[in-house]
Amino acid sequence: MSGLKADCARCFGLCCVALPFARSADFAVAKDAGEPCHNLLADFRCGVHGKLRELGFPGCTAFDCFGAGQKVSQETFGGRDWRRGGGREMFAVFPVMRGLHELLWYLTEALGLPAARPVHGELRRAVERVELITRGTPGELVAVDVAELRERLNPLLLRASELARGPGGANLRGADLAGEPLRGAGELRAACLRGARLIGADLRGADLRTADLTGADLRGADLRGADLRGALFLTQAQVDAAVGDAATRLPDALRRPRHWG
Repeated sequence: MSGLKADCARCFGLCCVALPFARSADFAVAKDAGEPCHNLLADFRCGVHGKLRELGFPGCTAFDCFGAGQKVSQETFGGRDWRRGGGREMFAVFPVMRGLHELLWYLTEALGLPAARPVHGELRRAVERVELITRGTPGELVAVDVAELRERLNPLLLRASELARGPGGANLRGADLAGEPLRGAGELRAACLRGARLIGADLRGADLRTADLTGADLRGADLRGADLRGALFLTQAQVDAAVGDAATRLPDALRRPRHWG
């Protein structure tokens, strides 16, 4: 998944310019799409990167472009930064590429699940199709309907999840569990929590091994002492948005956020 990890040194600060954000608990100020963040430096680095949370920008620390930034900067636009013209087109391409790379991230993880071997052939073909789309021209990319593409491939990812989780896991797909006291919950192991709303949920000590967390909202969720080893489709952005500690066990591919202490 090396090409699906952000390499900010090879990007022109696209997430700091192309995307809008509203003043909220996640962002200290508001800005429009296409407007550079006031913290963006001339060399495209963030001037307050080490203090984002303290200054009211936790949303920035929990954002992951899945490598779309460097792909758009260096490949789609051949290393030409937005200050030299074509910025509007580049800013339109970036969110599309991010959606495609996120989809590739899920498909690639599914390919790494031994239990999903019965659908590995279909997954490989899906990866090839999506990768081909990412190599399109700017005009071709802005015309891509990422939501429709994801809808078509979602049954394949769901099948891979079912094979990996096995029978018996709770089906909590799309459940509203915001703020729920789920401390020590063992029944969440191998559960389907796709799209579940877990904002601020108390998941201390919960057993989330092999649970499917695709798109689950973990903002402010308390994962201290929780076991997420082998959790399916859990992203770094989800982990960064949650609360954890040294006792929280994560999948090998994910790092422990600095703000967890």
